[in-house]
Amino acid sequence: MIHAADIREWRNCDVVDPKGHKIGVLEAVYVDTATDEPAMATVRTGLPTRHQLTFVPLDEATLGPGYVKVSYAKALVKKAPSLGVDDVLPAEQEEAIFQHYDMPYRTGAGGERQLARR
Repeated sequence: MIHAADIREWRNCDVVDPKGHKIGVLEAVYVDTATDEPAMATVRTGLPTRHQLTFVPLDEATLGPGYVKVSYAKALVKKAPSLGVDDVLPAEQEEAIFQHYDMPYRTGAGGERQLARR
């Protein structure tokens, strides 16, 4: 697991899939609000004039010199829910990210969001 202090060092590093294919560049990290541990990252993808931020889970992510390797294939990540580079994740779209990766989605006891940007 990537620790919160470490992740700040990896912003703007390449994000690669298990086979080493570049997916994009790490833009931001979202932590699980229940544990405050890194849970998801947004990856800047697309053409330079049409960038978007695509979500990818950080479970089983590993760090290397200048890259973060995620455990999901590039093709799956490219089809994940995304945002414009200046957009904010709406609460009602959060669950779709977890569904895309076949992961359970849990809100807090009071309906709080599961993800918070760091």
